Amino acid sequence: MTGNFEIVRYTAERKKEWDGYVAEARNSTFLFRRDYMEYHADRFADWSLMFYLNGRLHSLLPAHRKGDTLCSHSGLTYGGLIMKFGVTAMEVVGLFEELNEYLRKEGFRSVIYKPVPWIYQQHASEEDLYAIFWKCRARLLSRNIGTVIMVQQRQEWRKDHRRRLRLVHESGVRVVRDGSLREFWQVLEDNLQKRFNSKPVHSLAEIELLKSRFPNEIIQYNAYIGDEIVGGLTFYVTPQVLRGQYSSTSERGKQCGAMEAIYEQVLFHDYKDVLYLDFGTSSDPSSDAVINEGLLSHKEGYGGRSVCVDTYCWELTNNKETINNKQ
Repeated sequence: MTGNFEIVRYTAERKKEWDGYVAEARNSTFLFRRDYMEYHADRFADWSLMFYLNGRLHSLLPAHRKGDTLCSHSGLTYGGLIMKFGVTAMEVVGLFEELNEYLRKEGFRSVIYKPVPWIYQQHASEEDLYAIFWKCRARLLSRNIGTVIMVQQRQEWRKDHRRRLRLVHESGVRVVRDGSLREFWQVLEDNLQKRFNSKPVHSLAEIELLKSRFPNEIIQYNAYIGDEIVGGLTFYVTPQVLRGQYSSTSERGKQCGAMEAIYEQVLFHDYKDVLYLDFGTSSDPSSDAVINEGLLSHKEGYGGRSVCVDTYCWELTNNKETINNKQ
């Protein structure tokens, strides 16, 4: 194993050190920058942790406290242990042993943990998954289904998407990169209210704030016929993944191929060299365990196929007793 870790709660005085580490980690994206994490600081009791080994910053854990549970930050799409290349498997095993003891002393009784999906890892980074299996006896809490295109494989679109793409040119649809968030948000909110009686995770004010902080990482594509907006896609740009964070069309946009027009521009022109396009998950808003089959089929029509998006949990019992009882 390794020597003892020093475990320190994040404070604003450590922002530069935190962000510097995120910039160099092998499994991080801009979502772990403090300027992103803290846009909704009023909603979460931050309990992010910094791990030091032999006096040097070893790794990070974006997290918040909810009662007596440490949550791998619920305000982020994904989370987990953030690591540089030099971090080793046995170090991570020792880290989780010490983390569990630290959390028990701080009054926690359980942990909910969301690892970084493999497509976002710039180098293999699943040491944490092995450690939480071995040392925490973690169990699978939920499994959602995501859809991903391996862009370089250039899979052919399904017939219905190809047909609507032909309509794009007949309808005169034009695509604008870095278009108006305000115009698109009205289309998005109207659709979500009508179809699911729900709202976007981000308010317009929040997404505009994040866009001002991350102008190169948050890109809005809008589709127009004349001056009328008929659809849009909000993308999060990370080192090897283009994630469609929000997408929506008007009724006219559905008929004239607004989504197909945007994806054509993005996949075959602007981001043709990206490794993956992440469509996000396709669960029903009421439950991760219920698939929205129409939405999933729509994504598969562009050549997307499934990845699992998992969340784990464990109780902070005595790990040695837990392991002995399992054997």
